[in-house]
Amino acid sequence: MVKKIGILTSGGDAPGMNDALFGAIRAGYKLNKEMYVVKEGYRGLIEDKIEKVDKNYADNLLTRGGTIIKSARLPEFKEDKVQYEAIETLKKHGIEALIVIGGDGSYMGAKRLTEKGINCIGLPGTIDNDIASSEFTIGFDTALNTVVQAVDDIVDTSSSHKRCAVVEIMGNHCPDLTLYAGIATGADYIITSDTNTNIDKLIEELKILKTKDPDHVLILVAEKLLDTNALTKRISDETGFDTRLTVLGHIQRGGKPTAMERVNAIRMGTYAVELLDEGIGGVCIGTDGNELIHTDIYDALKLERNTHQDLYDVFNLIK
Repeated sequence: MVKKIGILTSGGDAPGMNDALFGAIRAGYKLNKEMYVVKEGYRGLIEDKIEKVDKNYADNLLTRGGTIIKSARLPEFKEDKVQYEAIETLKKHGIEALIVIGGDGSYMGAKRLTEKGINCIGLPGTIDNDIASSEFTIGFDTALNTVVQAVDDIVDTSSSHKRCAVVEIMGNHCPDLTLYAGIATGADYIITSDTNTNIDKLIEELKILKTKDPDHVLILVAEKLLDTNALTKRISDETGFDTRLTVLGHIQRGGKPTAMERVNAIRMGTYAVELLDEGIGGVCIGTDGNELIHTDIYDALKLERNTHQDLYDVFNLIK
C-alpha cells in the first residue's frame, strides 16, 4: 500500500488548483499518508524542489487563486532520460505515487512515469476546458465568472455611448469560455472555431443593425482565431459604429476560485488519493454530470471534445 504521495501542478495556472491540493492533502492525512508537494511542476522533480506538508499547510489554500506550489513548463520531460532523473528524485524521498494537476501535456508525463513504476493520477487543471475526458476542468468556472463580470462592465460603458464592443477571450483554440460567456452576457455575436463566421457577412449585418439604432453591440471572439485589432478597425471604418476592442488577457486566469470550483477541485483531489490508495495509476479524473470518473490517460487523450451544439442552438435562438 502506498505511503508517500507527491503533488505537482504543471502547465498554465488555474483557479482551483490550490483547492485540489487541499482535498488531496486532507484526504491523505485521513488515510495516514505522508504528503509532499513538488514546486515548479516537473522541473521541481529534476531540481529536487520537494517539501513534506501537513494538514496545517492545507488549511491556508482554499481562497487562493493560481497555484501556491508554482508551475513551469519542461518540454524535455518527454525524454526517457529526464523521466528517470525524476524517478530517482522521488525515490530519494520515498515517494511512491504522484498527483499531477494540469492539462493534457502534463497527463502524458504522468502516464510515462506510471509505466516506469510511479503510479500517477492526472487532474484536469486548465481554464480552457479543453480536456475531453472531463465535462468541466479545474479553473473553468472561475475563469468564466471572471469573463462574465468583465464583459458586463464593458457593456455598461459601451451602452452609455451606443458603441460596439469587441472582446477577445482566452481558450487556446477551445471555444468554451467564449460560448458560455456569450450566452451569459447576451452577446450579439460570438466568433469561435465552431462558428465558421464569415466576416464579410458579419459586416453587412452590422451595417443593417446600425440603421436600427441599437443600445450597444457586443461581439465576443475566441483568441487565436483572427486579428481582433483588424476586425475592430474594419467594423469602425465600414459600419459607422464607434467600436472598441478589449483583450481580457491574463486577468481571466486569476482571482479567488468560486464556490463550485472549490467543491469540484476538492472532490477531485480527494478522489485522486483514494485511487492511489487502491493501487490505481495511469488514469485521469474527470466529471460526468455530478459524478467523478477516471479514464486511462491514453484513452482520454484520444477523445474528441464536446462541440456543445446544443448551446450554440440556444445562443442562436436568443441573440
